[in-house]
Amino acid sequence: MARRLIDISVALQAGIKSDPPHMLPEIEYIDHKMSAPAMAEYMGVKPEDLPEGEYAAVERVKISTHNGTHLDAPYHFFSRMNERLKPGGEPSWRIDEVPLEWCFQPAVKLDLRHLPHGYVVTPGDLQAELARIGHTLVPLEIVVVNTAAGARYGEDDFVDSGCGIGKAATLWLLEQGVRLTGTDGWSWDAPFSFTRERLKVGGDPALIWEGHRAGREIGYCHLEKLSNLDKLPADGFEIVCFPVKVHRASAGWTRAVAILPG
Repeated sequence: MARRLIDISVALQAGIKSDPPHMLPEIEYIDHKMSAPAMAEYMGVKPEDLPEGEYAAVERVKISTHNGTHLDAPYHFFSRMNERLKPGGEPSWRIDEVPLEWCFQPAVKLDLRHLPHGYVVTPGDLQAELARIGHTLVPLEIVVVNTAAGARYGEDDFVDSGCGIGKAATLWLLEQGVRLTGTDGWSWDAPFSFTRERLKVGGDPALIWEGHRAGREIGYCHLEKLSNLDKLPADGFEIVCFPVKVHRASAGWTRAVAILPG
């Protein structure tokens, strides 16, 4: 069957504004010439004895599991999950415990680019967009949101861009059976800079990370720093986003891909 693949991941790249300063990834590039002396010494030969004086290209990387396009596990949000579903909840799943079935499902894209930076999305906003595109959610369907942050990736204001999904809206998705969501923003929540301003004028501290915290009630995962969502249709496609299996981690990097009919 013919099909078309769209890469919805960002490249892991140093030297751009992909994260707050204290979280930026570092990548050291070692080329074929740079690696040759050590290999030659180990083998007891001269670097020029290697083909054209070259050995191997390799990179040394200093990153967190939340750099680049990644899948957050419920453990990232809180130490417990499913408090609404089980008395007292249960220990939150780490990334190596997330069901692979969640990570390869039909998907829907909600276009929220018209919403202002810092806006907190409500259930009504999601319902209005689903009505506009004529789509009814089904359990385990992946929901990704195309926000204004997608066009700002790598720019100075990226981490302060886009709308965020509030707790009520997140819980509404989870009540429909959704278990994996995604955004092209730095965070599923509204940018922290906007939340901080709300707290300065008397906002409830419960606003901090409210969308993430929905996972305390119903466990779920979400993708962050997606790309190319503007190239996707509203529905009729699948997403595959298997995370790297980092032992007992809060997240795993993923090469998220949308699969469309040919």
